[in-house]
Amino acid sequence: MTADPAPHDLLQRTARGAGWVLAWRLGMRALGLISTLVLVRLIAPADFGIIALASGFSQTIDGMLSFGTEEIVIREPNPDRRFYDTAFTLNLIRGLFVSVVVAALAFPAANFFSDARLGPVLLLVACLPALDGCANIGAVDFRRNFAFKSEFALMVLPKACGIVAAIGAAVLTRSYVAMLVGMGVNRSMRVVMTYAMHPYRPRLCLQSWRKLAGYSAWTWVLSMAILLRERCDSFVVGRVINSSAVGFYTIANEIAALPTTELIEPLGRAAFSGFTAGHRGRIDLASTYLRLIACTAVLALPTGMGLSSIAAPLVALAFGNGWDAAIPALRILALGFTALTIGHLSQHLLSAYALLGRLTGITVCGATLRIALLVALTPSFGLEGAATGVALSVTLEQILIIFFAMRRLGITAAAFFAYLWRPIVATVTMSGVLAATGLGWTMSTDILSMGFAIAAGVIAYALTIVATWFAAGRPQGAESDVYTLTLHIAKRITKRIPPGA
Repeated sequence: MTADPAPHDLLQRTARGAGWVLAWRLGMRALGLISTLVLVRLIAPADFGIIALASGFSQTIDGMLSFGTEEIVIREPNPDRRFYDTAFTLNLIRGLFVSVVVAALAFPAANFFSDARLGPVLLLVACLPALDGCANIGAVDFRRNFAFKSEFALMVLPKACGIVAAIGAAVLTRSYVAMLVGMGVNRSMRVVMTYAMHPYRPRLCLQSWRKLAGYSAWTWVLSMAILLRERCDSFVVGRVINSSAVGFYTIANEIAALPTTELIEPLGRAAFSGFTAGHRGRIDLASTYLRLIACTAVLALPTGMGLSSIAAPLVALAFGNGWDAAIPALRILALGFTALTIGHLSQHLLSAYALLGRLTGITVCGATLRIALLVALTPSFGLEGAATGVALSVTLEQILIIFFAMRRLGITAAAFFAYLWRPIVATVTMSGVLAATGLGWTMSTDILSMGFAIAAGVIAYALTIVATWFAAGRPQGAESDVYTLTLHIAKRITKRIPPGA
């Protein structure tokens, strides 16, 4: 284990960690795409469906029993061997329990979904949680000590081996058995690598269960609240409108969430380790938090606004004809989810400070408000009403999270907006240019027009944010961080160029 970072090093290590997490996410996405493109040519669509159903069923039960032990170990100031061993034992018990539940429900689930194949498949899938529970808890030190390069290898290499195994099995079997083989190889290799890459050897122990139980109970309640909040949309839309509307809404929701899932979540995963290290070392995190929030705003605000403005051609390009009903919902959700991207880091800060009760309360309030708005707006306004209700509830929930994070760190509203006003002004300018030129928020599905809109938006945003940064006297912030990083990359590239080349 290493010492917590010094204040001046915390931001840099967090940013470096975010880079590795982003690379991990992109690597996993790329490997998943490769796997899908190959397997769809070897396996029947019905076989994909049976695996998706079994995986979804197992993951739902797994999520309902999440304890968050890894985050607890990261958060603990001075965890001893008993603490690590207790966390390992709880993970093992949880994994075994989930496996037993999934196995017990395998054939009842097969009867419910009227597919006899689902029973044996679920019995095999049920083995995976127990396998995950055997993983070496010592590997959590990779996140605790900012060793995200090791975590990258731990996630990507088993995934790659699982894909190779799945493709090989698909060539031989031409059935869903191939995907089960791939899942088994992936999980098994990951468990083996946790022991090969980290010297810690866990033992069975429950001596620190009381300390972990308090955190775990709140983590479970929080996960239940999140599950309720995230699943209520589709239920209300399907009940009030129809199942087709659920498909349109789901597509709009997934696209609108891309800035969060692909840009901000990697930063948040690294930021949690940074916030926790700072809290353990009693470092004033206000400056680090504001710098990370500013970096988030620089990325998220224009991306969310841009997605909203090019919704029509984007949907046409990605999904073809017949998906026009998703466009209005996408425009609304993309705007609403910009608050989610900024509040995401504040959520990690509250979690790092172990304020799980407060997070749970906010999440329950957000879920209640979301359900109320969905029920009130969807019958009268359809998908647009549902999207508006979700966007409003998300925005208000994130405002609450940001407020409590600022209060925890003693940050004033003036200090907060001092870091945010430039990306806000630049985003407003960008949207004005797109609206005035007719390139944004049009129903045209012309791909060339979308290209012009993206180019115009990028140029308007970049010029405005650079101009406002210089006008403000080039203060320390997201712009200076990007500038410093660009110079660093340029210097490294220059050093690799042979003399005289």
